[in-house]
Amino acid sequence: MTASIDNLVVLFAATSGASGELLGSDEKEIIQLVWQVVDLANKKTGQLNEVFVRPKHLELTDECKAESGITEETITAAEPLENALNQFSQRLSIEANGAPVCLCTDGQLHIRQVIHPEASSKNIMLPESFYSFFDLRKEFKKNVPSSANLKDLDIQVMADYLNVTTDSSANTPAAVKVQTIASIVLELISDPHCHSFSQPERVNEKFETGTCSKMERVDDDTVIRARGLPWQSSDQDIARFFRGLNIAKGGAALCLNAQGRRNGEALVRFVSEEHRDLALQRHKHHMGARYIEVYKATGEDFLKIAGGTSNEVAHFLSKENQVIVRMRGLPFTATADDVLVFFSPSCPITGGKDGILFVKYPDGRPTGDAFVLFSCEEYAQNALKKHKEILGKRYIELFKSTAAEVQQVLNRYTSAPLIPIAPAPIIPVLPQPPFVPPTAVRDCVRLRGLPYIATIEDILEFLGDFTADIRPHGVHMVLNQQGRPSGDSFIQMKSAERAFMTAQKCHKRTMKDRYVEVFQCSAEEMNIVLMGGTLNRNGLSPPPCKLRRLSPPSYTFPPPTAVMPADASALYQPQVILNPRPLQPPAFYPASAQVFMNYAAYYPSPPGSPTSLNYFHSPSNAPALGAQPGALVRMHGLTYNNGVKEILNIFQGYQYASEDGLVHSHDQARTLLAHPKERLKSPPESMALVNSLCGQPSSSEALMTLPALLSAKQPLPDRGPGALGGPFLDLQLL
Repeated sequence: MTASIDNLVVLFAATSGASGELLGSDEKEIIQLVWQVVDLANKKTGQLNEVFVRPKHLELTDECKAESGITEETITAAEPLENALNQFSQRLSIEANGAPVCLCTDGQLHIRQVIHPEASSKNIMLPESFYSFFDLRKEFKKNVPSSANLKDLDIQVMADYLNVTTDSSANTPAAVKVQTIASIVLELISDPHCHSFSQPERVNEKFETGTCSKMERVDDDTVIRARGLPWQSSDQDIARFFRGLNIAKGGAALCLNAQGRRNGEALVRFVSEEHRDLALQRHKHHMGARYIEVYKATGEDFLKIAGGTSNEVAHFLSKENQVIVRMRGLPFTATADDVLVFFSPSCPITGGKDGILFVKYPDGRPTGDAFVLFSCEEYAQNALKKHKEILGKRYIELFKSTAAEVQQVLNRYTSAPLIPIAPAPIIPVLPQPPFVPPTAVRDCVRLRGLPYIATIEDILEFLGDFTADIRPHGVHMVLNQQGRPSGDSFIQMKSAERAFMTAQKCHKRTMKDRYVEVFQCSAEEMNIVLMGGTLNRNGLSPPPCKLRRLSPPSYTFPPPTAVMPADASALYQPQVILNPRPLQPPAFYPASAQVFMNYAAYYPSPPGSPTSLNYFHSPSNAPALGAQPGALVRMHGLTYNNGVKEILNIFQGYQYASEDGLVHSHDQARTLLAHPKERLKSPPESMALVNSLCGQPSSSEALMTLPALLSAKQPLPDRGPGALGGPFLDLQLL
């Protein structure tokens, strides 16, 4: 609207709560409307009008009573807001003789923070005149640029600058303010100011959907994060919550969690910083029965959620003013024709097959999600009535969706999976026994339905006597994509017979008030689940994107790096140091792409590892360990505060190596650093400690060199529970 305005309606709204700069921030209801028509052409004012409004809650704050002079008795007999607005429209139509009018208020709060939000929450249709208004402070600033900042302007400051006298003959303080504003308007349009009211503020009647490119620049001062939304909320619900404030086109983006479901958060982009600041004042306002938290956010946050680069998505969303419905749980064999039949004939899809977008993995496999376009809200509502109806052999979940959610879902599945792969561990310094048996042997058990707080000790207690049959390093806890326990665990047993007996005897035993299912399985099944696949009654499903054909012939692996410094390698005997070997990644992707996969945890040997592990088998081409001047003993289960003196007490009566013989094992994810030697009175005279980067032992293990142990055929010292202050001590000859 750029044409000159003939009639201004000075409007003032009072609520039952805060006033002034906090008007509307406490979500209180309107109790009073006061207005007066100003004839700009004839430079005169009309009759002063005042209407009281009865809110749903009749309680008034002390601040409200002091500022407005209104009591509960005054508003008890008043009309509700809808009737008061009807009176406003009728009186205004009579006084203006049907001529177009435009509202004028002191600031933005009366229209944007009070009238529009309350009318939206009460489902009241506002007259068209409430969607455009003049902000008197901005108009005054245009005419008098040298005046105070907008935030410092108020009615009294403007009246003093223009030498406008206040008429105190009105009955209420609100009426006095309206008369003062009308006098300021008349002064502005008169000489010498001659101000013209021509470009009013606009309030968006409808939220416009749209797409956002990742290359677009988004101002940090225009974005907020809303938290605590109901899970079924749509972008239209968000726009309704912020009614009165102008959201940018496509500026409402619902956030999804790692499983692709809505997490109750949304990022909202407004047209200006002013509207963003007004949105922050709606912190803890209510959407239905829930209060919504509103915080500042950044443009980068918004682009991560709403930004997209897919041409397919851009083409799908190019049809504007369409209602989007998300389908979840589709059969993997479902086609576009199946979806058309599912929705017809009550809710036809816009464009037929072109109005359906299937979500797929990078290798083309369907995810079970799809988005569908409908031309109007009526068709969309009819479609949502089919929620949980059957398509094929599966029930389908239906939700109202948004353009930003389409971008987000497609980005998650086609651009980058959810959880990045953990970095490859450093190769162990000591040779490990062949812990993983042949894949055809079913010598593993799977525990399903574990309590999320279950620990390895709880599992050992659950297995009872079968704990003695667990292989070293044989307990594997399965974590979900957030790194939390999934309720599953895999145990490697010594033989298939012991795994069968464990499954038979322990199935559906109780652990922490929950029964646990125990199944016999193979190492192949265990490895697939630990790498991100699934194992259920339908069989094995490999991890997503684990296809060798995705790897181009030009894919190269980085050269292996040294496992340990050269000076530290002198502490070990030659036959026990492994040569570094390249690790093949668990999934094959283009060299330029980041590798992602589900994360699975690997846990060390359980505390109940039996002491009769015998010796580790040496490679056939390696020299015999007995021919060397010394032998290494691995001590597993030390507490972190054990020192050299405590470890030496374990081997009282045994001969130590003449050179430094005690080494603290290093955590596989760190580098080895030599620690200053500690002087002892008892032999050996000096010993080297190898610690982590922080200078402390990084694992509960140590290595001890005993040169005469093997030749004398002496058994390892028997140290059971309680040794060195820990629950157990596991000694192994290497």
